[in-house]
Amino acid sequence: MRIDVVTLFPEMFQGFLDGSLLGAAQKSGLLDIRLKNIRDFATGVHRQVDDRPYGGGPGMLLMPGPVVDCVESLFDQNSSSELPESSSSPDLSSSITMLSPAGRPLTQEVVEELAGRQRLILLCGRYEGFDQRICDTLKPDLISVGNYVLSGGEVAAMVIIDAVARLIPGVLGDSRSAVDDSFSGTERLIEGPQYTRPREYRGLRVPDVLLTGDHQRIAAWRKTQAVHATRTQSNKHTEK
Repeated sequence: MRIDVVTLFPEMFQGFLDGSLLGAAQKSGLLDIRLKNIRDFATGVHRQVDDRPYGGGPGMLLMPGPVVDCVESLFDQNSSSELPESSSSPDLSSSITMLSPAGRPLTQEVVEELAGRQRLILLCGRYEGFDQRICDTLKPDLISVGNYVLSGGEVAAMVIIDAVARLIPGVLGDSRSAVDDSFSGTERLIEGPQYTRPREYRGLRVPDVLLTGDHQRIAAWRKTQAVHATRTQSNKHTEK
């Protein structure tokens, strides 16, 4: 799978992408992650990429020219370098995703959708956001990682990369890890409590059922715990 990250700060990703899971996935050819600097497509002496908003207001907005040119440069040179006409949407195999608080919430279901694509283009904002004409031109899929504000889209892009990478076959050492994760599967349950050695720690013992070796009983217990954890979380959100 190829993931292109369009950003003003590619250096933010260096340590993150070199980490154990993502680093190994790239070395093995399972992931191809490329960083594209928006400023490389700026013009003028000062290579300006942002400007004040029309109508006034605080902060600066990313200008459409450098951003759109940067994204368009990622398309196959053998095909048209232009993006699809406004009447059609981009090919899912080269999907443009903009990280934005106005986007649809990132859930495990959305992550699974993204992981099913051959290519992702993640567009990271900065400052007060994007000039609206960037959205009008690129027609990206808007995704939000939560109802809070970050200084830029880079951290949100890292969240998506990490979550998607886990679902690519071969990235995790044990394929069952992704299947058993919280919010995975048809029921979208939260994973219940897990235990490892020692059997007792400060008076807290590992549940006896986990020591029986009876896989059916263990599976039933884990399912019960997962349902309980999911209901507990749901009740907390309802009370708020």
